[in-house]
Amino acid sequence: MNINLSIDVATTDNQTTLTIKGEIDAYTAPLLKEKLLPATAKEAEKIVVDLKDVTYMDSTGLGVFISALKSTKEHGSTLTLVNLQERVHRLFKITSLDSIISIDTTTRGGE
Repeated sequence: MNINLSIDVATTDNQTTLTIKGEIDAYTAPLLKEKLLPATAKEAEKIVVDLKDVTYMDSTGLGVFISALKSTKEHGSTLTLVNLQERVHRLFKITSLDSIISIDTTTRGGE
C-alpha cells in the first residue's frame, strides 16, 4: 500500500498550521486525523490547514474535517482551510460543508 500523503505541522503561539500534500482518501485519512485532531483539542488554538498541494480528496477526508470541526467547537479552537484546489473546494460546496467550515478562498498560493 502506497500512502501518498505528507503532512508538515508548524506550531507558533496559539496557531497550528498543517501543510498537506498528496491525496486524502480511505488509506491516508487516519494519518490526517492523527495529526489534525490533537491541535483542535487545544483551547483557543487557531488551526490553519493548507490544502494547496492536495490533488484529491474523497468523503473519508470530509469526515476527518467534520470530526475536527466538532472538536474545535468542544475546545474553543478554530479551523480554517486555505488554498483549496478547485476540485477539492467543489467537494465542500457540493456537500454544503463550505457553509459550516471556514474556507479562506482569498488566500491562493501564487508561486
